[in-house]
Formats: sequence, structure tokens, C-alpha cells
Amino acid sequence: MPSDLPVSRSRAQAFDDLVLDAVERLERLWARELANVDFLVEDVPPIPPHGELSETIPFSRLETDPAGRARIIVYRRPVEIRTKDPEEMALLVHETVVEEVANLLGVEPESVDPES
Repeated sequence: MPSDLPVSRSRAQAFDDLVLDAVERLERLWARELANVDFLVEDVPPIPPHGELSETIPFSRLETDPAGRARIIVYRRPVEIRTKDPEEMALLVHETVVEEVANLLGVEPESVDPES
């Protein structure tokens, strides 16, 4: 492939980049608080056991364990389905990550990233 052509990125890779951008921004503001947090991307949320379906499909999930580690998982397909263009998707990804970090820290989303 010629070096002057842009490298083709899959939709999944582009989505991963959006999550990484949101995480890096928040890690600059909350480095210590997010030191034990893993951020992951999965395509879709797991199907609940025993067929307990809810009315809405989540964009993300926060998991914590007794050792103090946390995982924030962002679901790619629900976000993609609910957005019309790359800018709207980037905004929804950022808002989703901010909301989960706020849940983890026990603060309002507005205080997690005041500039957003």
C-alpha cells in the first residue's frame, strides 16, 4: 500500500479510538481515581440470564470487584445504532464514558468533565 494513502480503519477500530479518546481525556483529569479502572469495548451487552429482558439496551456497564478494581465496558453496536454520523457517535461515546466514571466516583457527570 502506498505510504501517502490513509490506512483503512474498520468501524470497530474507529469506535475503539473514540473510547480511547474519551478515556485519555478523563485520565488527565482523574488519573489517581481511574488508576484501577479497566476500559473495554464489546460489541453487544450479554443476554440476561433466564430471559429477563429490559425495555432498553444499555450503552455501557460498570463492574466492580471486592479488590477495588473496576471495569467500564462500552457496547459498540447499541451506540452505532443510535447515532447518525461520526460526530454524534463521538459525543455519545464521551457522554457514556463520563456517566460511568461519574457512577464509579459517586459524583455528578457534570463534575467529571466540566468542559464537555
